Amino acid sequence: MSDQTTTELGSTDAHFLRESIRVAEQSRADGRHPFGAVVVDATGAIVASYGNNSLPPEGDPTQHAELRAVAAAFRSVGTDGMVGSTLYTSAEPCAMCSGAVYWTGIDRVVYALSEQRLLELTGDHPENPTFSLPCREVFARGQRTIAVSGPHLEDEAAEAHLDFWS
Repeated sequence: MSDQTTTELGSTDAHFLRESIRVAEQSRADGRHPFGAVVVDATGAIVASYGNNSLPPEGDPTQHAELRAVAAAFRSVGTDGMVGSTLYTSAEPCAMCSGAVYWTGIDRVVYALSEQRLLELTGDHPENPTFSLPCREVFARGQRTIAVSGPHLEDEAAEAHLDFWS
């Protein structure tokens, strides 16, 4: 497991991370929780892009943006197509989403908001009972390496959450 924490974000990573933040903003505009995720394959093509859909009546608590995006990417490109893939997400993947990242074969995760910063924004809101379990710790228990880079652009990602959880 790579414990890569970078202070600089390359232009390609910044572009796709900002796209995940845009998806989070759209999710909020649609009346859903403000989270977004984008999966990019090894060639740099977006193969899945999803916002959160965990709110009733049509949503369910397992429909986090990251889980939806990695599952759709896997269905679209299969095991071989996931080689070299990156998940860009507006917030650090929770334990559930980290498991989905692991099982679908994502090789790299780049995220904006850390779990700690997210907790500062959500507080004890019952619709977002945040785990205090960094994705790096989940990935460290696995048998394959998943590179992690983040947090990045936290202030930009936090914008979609302002006044949402109060």
